[in-house]
Amino acid sequence: MSNRKAELETLIEDLTERLGRYEAHQHRESGALDKDSVEQAQQIQNDEVVDSLETETRAELAQIKSALERIDHGLGDVCEVCDETIDPRRLQVLPYTTVCIACAENQADTQE
Repeated sequence: MSNRKAELETLIEDLTERLGRYEAHQHRESGALDKDSVEQAQQIQNDEVVDSLETETRAELAQIKSALERIDHGLGDVCEVCDETIDPRRLQVLPYTTVCIACAENQADTQE
């Protein structure tokens, strides 16, 4: 489980750096909007994409932190929904998951 924890901590570092780049973009640290209206429209469209990526990154960070907390409490391989053991292959593919495949599928079905 320590390899998984180290992997998750590395993911947090990577995602935190990525968030910094997104925030720099949103705060226009590279300069103001272009005066050309076509360029300005493209920059605004890019802002929307970056905003979406930032939201997704924050959600992923929250999942990773939740998984690390569960690992610290000895529950890292236990599904938080059904309390069954999460298949190690699933944890290898998706190290920050906190649910088994059956519960993940059930959650996906209920969201449709």
